[in-house]
Amino acid sequence: MTITPFDRSYWVIPGKFLAGYYPGDRQEELMAPKLQSLLGCGIRCFINLMEPDERDHDGRPFVDYAPVLMRMANGVYPVTCNRMPIRDLDSPAEALMIQILDLIDASLRGNQPVYVHCWGGRGRTGTVVGCWLVRHGLAEGKGALAVIQKLRRLEAKAHLPSPEMPSQIGMVLAWREGQ
Repeated sequence: MTITPFDRSYWVIPGKFLAGYYPGDRQEELMAPKLQSLLGCGIRCFINLMEPDERDHDGRPFVDYAPVLMRMANGVYPVTCNRMPIRDLDSPAEALMIQILDLIDASLRGNQPVYVHCWGGRGRTGTVVGCWLVRHGLAEGKGALAVIQKLRRLEAKAHLPSPEMPSQIGMVLAWREGQ
């Protein structure tokens, strides 16, 4: 078993493709250890599925972790931060999902391990992971949903569904190999 950098993250492909929740925090001293763990695991491509103006349950905006991450990488690590926003609790348009999957695949082909995340790491992230699994023939339909649950089995919130919304589940179920 490959160790994850923190709870609420899981390896889709050990050492290459990690998925999970927002690695930032309002306080840099809480954010920095998560980001350092991601860098330590070899993550070089960050794909943020959150909207730039997204807010938490208390209406507070999320702190952008990219400046802290880039400062930590300090030219030592070739790191990229990519925002591919999907509205919370929603699924993306097909064209956006294809762009996200293409970015994951290009990063993996370039030996740049990927971290894909949304806020909680379940809805949007699970949708992307499910569609990626189907695209590559690693699972299909309900089988893809079962694979996600298995990959997340050690998380503290593994009992909660991923993807979580009917439209997100529907997108994974409708996705096709090679798409």
